[in-house]
Amino acid sequence: MASLPITKQETHVGNGLVSDTEKSVAHKSDTADAALAYVGDESVAQMTEIDEKALVRKIDWMILPLMWACYNLQYLDKTLINYANVMGIQEDTQMVGDQFSYMALVFYVTYLAFELPTGYLMQRLPLAKYLGFNVAAWGLMTACTCAAKNFAALVTLRAFLGCFESAVAPGLMLVTTMWYKKKEQPLRVGFWFVGTGTGNVIGALTSFGFQHYGGSGFSSWQIMFLVFGLITVAVGIAVMVFMPDNPMSSKLTYEEKVWAVERLRENQTGVENKQFKWYQAIECLRDPQTWLLCLIVISSTVPNGAVSSFQAAIIKSFGYTSKETALLSIPSGVVSAIAVIGATWCAGRWNLRGIFVIALLAPGLLGGCLLSFLPSDRKIGLLIGNYLTLCIGQSLGLIYSWVGANYAGHTKKVTMNAILLMSFCLGNIIGPLTFKKEDAPGYLPAKITIVVTVAVAIGFTLILLGYYKWENDRRDRRATSITLQGNGDFLDLTDMEIPNFRYQH
Repeated sequence: MASLPITKQETHVGNGLVSDTEKSVAHKSDTADAALAYVGDESVAQMTEIDEKALVRKIDWMILPLMWACYNLQYLDKTLINYANVMGIQEDTQMVGDQFSYMALVFYVTYLAFELPTGYLMQRLPLAKYLGFNVAAWGLMTACTCAAKNFAALVTLRAFLGCFESAVAPGLMLVTTMWYKKKEQPLRVGFWFVGTGTGNVIGALTSFGFQHYGGSGFSSWQIMFLVFGLITVAVGIAVMVFMPDNPMSSKLTYEEKVWAVERLRENQTGVENKQFKWYQAIECLRDPQTWLLCLIVISSTVPNGAVSSFQAAIIKSFGYTSKETALLSIPSGVVSAIAVIGATWCAGRWNLRGIFVIALLAPGLLGGCLLSFLPSDRKIGLLIGNYLTLCIGQSLGLIYSWVGANYAGHTKKVTMNAILLMSFCLGNIIGPLTFKKEDAPGYLPAKITIVVTVAVAIGFTLILLGYYKWENDRRDRRATSITLQGNGDFLDLTDMEIPNFRYQH
């Protein structure tokens, strides 16, 4: 928290103060936000409400379809193994024991290991180009899976898949925060995060279709991996070509670029800065909200990691055939899509996140209870329980927008994105390990784990909401006379350095 008043005559930057004369240098300095050169241009016409609506529509069409395609494919490509599990991949590659579980979790091990390096590279390199390269690279890994003949080849490709997919979620979070206001962010995050639901539907339908293939040259699961891998490579190339790295380098007119930057002033989180600032990374590690968010993500993704990799096996354990299992997986995607769009729309409408995180976790808790405690002959109830558990993973979309709204300072945002996704990976590593071969086909210990971890996630969410209220009240008491004026909103300050920054609940 700043200890000195920040007025028009002096502005806090990093750990020091600069005068008005020195501020002119900040426009050309890497210490300030890249958007600073675009603000305050009096030669540009004042943006009207009609202008802003037209601009937002143009931005939406420019980036949202590509963002959805990236997230849809990242979810689909990593969970193809789920559908391949009932299409004969274990038999075709001679897997034994718990090797399938190990193959499911190795993706998250390398995903976790690459989060910090990819976060650093994401800040230093052109964002959209780096994101597109990684999309194309993981598409190549997916396509190559069709040629895998044994467990060693499969686990190697899954490891590389995790390396490249580690860029997608933090990349899309940065893209969202550099284009949209805080109140606009939840619904936009929801639009690309709904790729988890659409990916589920597409995967289930294609799995069902490919299971009718009866050729001898390739197995049905091999064709599935090849087709989606090539589609992903094409989308990666499209991202590199068509997605702008930031508003300032986009194909918007100069006037539209100034408007796009100026309208983000109220966010107080900046747009982009290519200089990695170690003090911001350290501040992120010392921030209480960081660790509360990590605990929420870990506890809510343990069941997500289990369900995403073993959903087909769970449904099949109810007594359905492989083809029936594929069709019965479709409602899971529909539930996911409705949950994420509904929750993110409500979060944007009322500018609240935490209460709707709980609103998504609560049905998942009920679903876990139904799976754990209903008799095995209650197939409909068990299916409903399975579908409700899909709501748990959708809370992550709201947490993404929560981080985007409550972390200022580009390095601090990048660091938090990496830590958040590392927590996501840790939960997804633990999740598959709860499914033991000896517990098949019921997997009761894994189902009870879902109940316990979701309850823990709800508890930590309530604690985080209490912390934000306490911190905002503390700032109201201590900083009522301190304001950040001029272009201080674009000096790449952190939320702890901005006296009038208030956290979103």
